[in-house]
Amino acid sequence: MPPPLLALTQGDPAGVGPEILLKLLGARPPLAVAFQPLLIAERAALESLRPVLPDAPWERLVYLDRPPTRAQIAGLAAAGEKLPVLDPVGRRRRIVHGASGPEDASGALAALDAGIALARAGEVDALVTAPVAKGSIARHCRADFRGHTDYLAAACGLERYGRDYLMAFLAPDLQVALLSTHLPLAEALHAVSTAAVFEALLCLHRHAPGRIAVAGVNPHAGEGGLLGTEDAARVAPAVTAASQRGVDVCGPESPDSLFARARRGEFDWVLALYHDQGLIAVKTAAFGLATNWTLGLPFLRTSVDHGTAFQLAGRGVADAAPLSAVVATTLKLVARELPRGRR
Repeated sequence: MPPPLLALTQGDPAGVGPEILLKLLGARPPLAVAFQPLLIAERAALESLRPVLPDAPWERLVYLDRPPTRAQIAGLAAAGEKLPVLDPVGRRRRIVHGASGPEDASGALAALDAGIALARAGEVDALVTAPVAKGSIARHCRADFRGHTDYLAAACGLERYGRDYLMAFLAPDLQVALLSTHLPLAEALHAVSTAAVFEALLCLHRHAPGRIAVAGVNPHAGEGGLLGTEDAARVAPAVTAASQRGVDVCGPESPDSLFARARRGEFDWVLALYHDQGLIAVKTAAFGLATNWTLGLPFLRTSVDHGTAFQLAGRGVADAAPLSAVVATTLKLVARELPRGRR
């Protein structure tokens, strides 16, 4: 069997995305033995890094002017370990590292759109995305942009059929799914409804079944109503309804100890009820080692757990180890080695 084919998008060209992609593909021993890469990145963004990355695999890059088929990618990979690059923009321009402007925002979206099209067409086995600047895209391209997850779901039409997608994070000893993505805290708390929690539990059970614990909204999950009624009124009924549908779930559990319990192997998954409730735990436990996995898409999509790191961009000092960890996890997911807890 040929190795899996992964499309890797550049993220924001002014950030560290292009650099960590070049470092990943230039690693020794070559990672091409584990997967076939298709880099979706602007030539201008890659070439801007020549002065700081002299050892990058420049001689192996082959630029394409149109989206390739699976067979064409495999042929290039077999021809002397060539690395195919699809430039989603196709024009020369100056890259200002560390400062995302309109062309960077549109380039990031163009790369993402090209990756989505290839993944939906089945030409690649997974889509791995480098970090984008949400604020830059929202300011210059799409005012409603809040991140990869919701953009991918909308592109695949999932929002028309209820909440059948989730942002999830896989760390070595902690797996967390998020009820909502990038919302202001007041909006995120308002979004904690019985229906939303129930749909999220069904989605998680459908795509990555296992023992699920739901975090409470309030300290100590409300302490029997002493510290708030939302857990009993909104969360508990969803847990009961999901359990009646065959979901292995408990909660709401006191969030201050739940993530430690999950790390000990008591649960396969924690469903966190807002972004930072889950991400503070994940990034404290395993920053740089966690994989962002979008559950529910018609294709596999993963990403790093860090941002554009504009303060490091263009200096040749960005660390590609987190991206390497994501690729390793992605290959396991391609092989259907779904994560499980240590019960």
